[in-house]
Amino acid sequence: MSIQIIRPARTLQGSLTLPGDKSISHRYAMLAGLAEGTTRLSNFSTGADPHSSLACMEALGATIVKQDKTIEITGTAGAFRQPEHPLDCGNSGSTMRMLAGLIAPHPHTFTLIGDHSLTMRPMERIRKPLSRMGAEIHLTGGDGAVGGHAPMTIVGGPLTAIDFDTPIPSAQVKTAVLFAGLQANGTTSLTESVRTRDHSEQALKAFGATLTREGEKLSIPGHQKLKAIDATVPGDLSSAAFFLCAALLFPDSNLILDSLGMNPTRAALLDVITALGGKIKVLTVEEHHGELIGTIQVNTMPGGLKGIAIAGALSAQLIDELPVLAAIAPYTREGITIRDAKELRVKESDRIALVAKNLKAMGAEFTEYEDGLSIPGNQQLHGAQIDSGSDHRIAMAFSIAALRATGDTEIHGAEAAAISFPEFFTYLDTLCLR
Repeated sequence: MSIQIIRPARTLQGSLTLPGDKSISHRYAMLAGLAEGTTRLSNFSTGADPHSSLACMEALGATIVKQDKTIEITGTAGAFRQPEHPLDCGNSGSTMRMLAGLIAPHPHTFTLIGDHSLTMRPMERIRKPLSRMGAEIHLTGGDGAVGGHAPMTIVGGPLTAIDFDTPIPSAQVKTAVLFAGLQANGTTSLTESVRTRDHSEQALKAFGATLTREGEKLSIPGHQKLKAIDATVPGDLSSAAFFLCAALLFPDSNLILDSLGMNPTRAALLDVITALGGKIKVLTVEEHHGELIGTIQVNTMPGGLKGIAIAGALSAQLIDELPVLAAIAPYTREGITIRDAKELRVKESDRIALVAKNLKAMGAEFTEYEDGLSIPGNQQLHGAQIDSGSDHRIAMAFSIAALRATGDTEIHGAEAAAISFPEFFTYLDTLCLR
C-alpha cells in the first residue's frame, strides 16, 4: 500500500487536458467489441476500469491493438465466442453490470468475476430485469436483495423485449437493459423516474443503433447490427471534479481544462461549482458523436465559497462527485449537506463511512446519516493520515482537502487512484503553487 504526501498549497494555476472519460470509454469498448469492423478510439481512458472492459472484449473474440492513448478494436460482428476463462472485471462495477446485458443474448455460459471490492457490490439490480427478458443468471449469496453479488454466472440465450421501470437511478442498470434489448426479440422500453447520464444512448446511436426517447421512456428495437466508428473520447468530467474543487479553495486560482466532456446530463457538477462560488467560462464547445467537448476556464468569485444542500435527483446526478464535494465542505461559509445518497454505501467502499472517518481524522465536525452527511462550514482542517479504503475517489478527494489544511497529509492506499486516473498526483503537483 503506497503513501502519497500532500503538502498545503498557496494557489492553483495552469491548464490540463484530462484522460478520456471513463464512462464513455467503457461503452465504446463494449459496443466496438460487438460491432462489425475496426473501431479506432483516441484519448481512451487511462484508468484501470475501462481496460478491464477491453480485456473482457478480447476474451469474447474481439481483437485489441493498443497504441499509446489510441485503441483499435476489431469487433465480433455480433457473435461473441465462448470465453476460455472467467471474464475478469477487476474493480469495475461498470464492466460487470453493463457487460451482463451485452452478453446475455449469446448462446454461451459466462462467469464474471472481480476483485474483493467488486464481490461485495450489489448485482441483483441487473439480474432482475435481465431475468425478466429470459436470461438465466446465478449470483453468489443467493439471488435475493440480501445476497446477489459476484461471481456471476450467465447462461446465455435468446431474450424477449420487456417494459421496465428502473427502481433506482442507475445508468449501469439502464445500460444493461438497453444492451440486452439491442439484441432481443421485439422492442424493449425503459422508464427512468430520475434521468441518468445518457452516454449509452449517444454511444448506441454513434454505432448505428436506433433508439427513441419520449419523455421519461426509452425504446430500443431488437436484432440491430452495429458498425465500427472512429471517435475521440472527451476528457473525463468526474476526474475534472477534483481540480474544479481544488480551484474553488483559492481566491486567485486560474484553471483551464481542454477537450473536456460537457454532456448536459453530467452538467449538474458545473452548476454546483457555480453555486458554490466558482466562475466558469466556456471558451470553446463542439459536438462529436452526440457528446459535447469543450474548453473551460475556472476561477473563484470574490467572497469565498458559499454552501449548498444536495438531495433528491441532484444526488443521483452527482453520485461520483459527492466525496470530493464533502471533502471541501469544511472550507465553505455555510457548509454542505448531502442527502438521498445511500448508493454511496455500496460503491468501491462505503464512501459515506470513509468520508466521515477521514473528515474526523482531519479535525472536522459533521453529522453522518444513513443516506449522507451534513458538514458545517468555516472549519480549518489539519493534516492527518487518510485511509483511502482502496477507493480511488476517496484517495483523490482528500488530496484536495489537504491543499488547504495546516501541515502535511498522508494518503494511505494512494495507488487506488490508478483505478480511474493514474496521472492524478502528477497533474495535481503540476498545478499547485507552494
